[in-house]
Amino acid sequence: MVSREKLGLVSLTSYRPGPAMLVTAAFIGPGTVTACASAGIGFGYGLLWALVFATLSTIILQNMAARVAIVTGQGLAEAILAAASSPPVRWATAALIFAALGIGNSAYQAGNISGTGLGLALLGIGDDLVSPPLRALATGAVAAALVIVGKPGWLEKLLIALVLAMALAFIGGLIVIDVDWSAAAAGLVPSLPADSLFTAIALIGTTVVPYNLFLHAASVRGQFSPDGEGIAAASMDTAISVTLGGILSMAVVIMGAATSAMAAASGSPLEDIALRLEELFGPPARIVFALGLVGAGFSSSLTAPLATGYVLAEMLGGSGDPARRTRIFKRTALAVIAIGTAFAVLAVNPVELILIAQSANGLLLPILAAFLLWVASRRESLGSFANGFVANLAGGLVVLVCTLLGLRLILRAAGVWP
Repeated sequence: MVSREKLGLVSLTSYRPGPAMLVTAAFIGPGTVTACASAGIGFGYGLLWALVFATLSTIILQNMAARVAIVTGQGLAEAILAAASSPPVRWATAALIFAALGIGNSAYQAGNISGTGLGLALLGIGDDLVSPPLRALATGAVAAALVIVGKPGWLEKLLIALVLAMALAFIGGLIVIDVDWSAAAAGLVPSLPADSLFTAIALIGTTVVPYNLFLHAASVRGQFSPDGEGIAAASMDTAISVTLGGILSMAVVIMGAATSAMAAASGSPLEDIALRLEELFGPPARIVFALGLVGAGFSSSLTAPLATGYVLAEMLGGSGDPARRTRIFKRTALAVIAIGTAFAVLAVNPVELILIAQSANGLLLPILAAFLLWVASRRESLGSFANGFVANLAGGLVVLVCTLLGLRLILRAAGVWP
């Protein structure tokens, strides 16, 4: 048993943003902002509770992934595949990981790049100045350049800066809006307004993201000591970073709810909020929201290819050849950026790839969560840092919810569930 003193609980005053901020940078993307805006406009404050649940679930899973990586010194893909002793299970799991991250992130990267372009358009860099294809090319080129020349520590600092910029933009927007805080507080109590079930599940699905587990595990290695103090510091980093992400998501829901009574300005929830804010408070309000959207799009444009590169390097790079791993990492990340940029430039909706990605994620999310729970509970590899009863109970609940979420994703991709 590890004592509280040995855990070296870190005070909030000494906290500095760390690798877990990459998790926030990853899940606060254009898709999340769109889902949150739609939830606020469509259902007011009534689904804020879903984001609270999603935030707590993400903290639980990300803490497990980080702890496994810190103690074992392995990336999450390595740890899961090593723990799967049966070759058929190992190959099937590897195939699911590749499908969900390699194919899925390439498809979703188009949305990240297009979302960045929409934010730039709302800033005033519209079609009359720069066409959407050129905005997409510029975004993809900058992301590729950062992958080629950027160092991991430098990229981490850039992503942290983007998260803080999003915080200033989205939370700052709440300061100038007339929010019904009593109604917002009531929205923290679980309930399902009419026809809101799918939206509630979507809010959870945009926060509990499989590739973030791999990204987080890869980023914490070597940054925290494999002892009580290091685990405590990583846990605090996760709790603060993911909670900040949850607050940002809730801020967008609240902005959508607070402006929902106004007439719609366009067909896009994001443009609706931006233009409603401008109508209420002038161009600066629109600009602040647009800056947050640019930060959300560009941060996800970096984290999706980085996560895919890390995982492919772990699975194919071999343990004794760092140069080979680096080559696989960069080539994979650049391929994801190139495919996403091509779809965004051509304005192609990669429906088939997204359907494959949804199916793969639907399978991967509960399986990965169950594997993670199992790996994090193995005393053979984690010793005293293995999950206890409370952690396993909380993790089991998350696995159950992830299973239901995965079933919904599979049925939706198959056209059975709207």
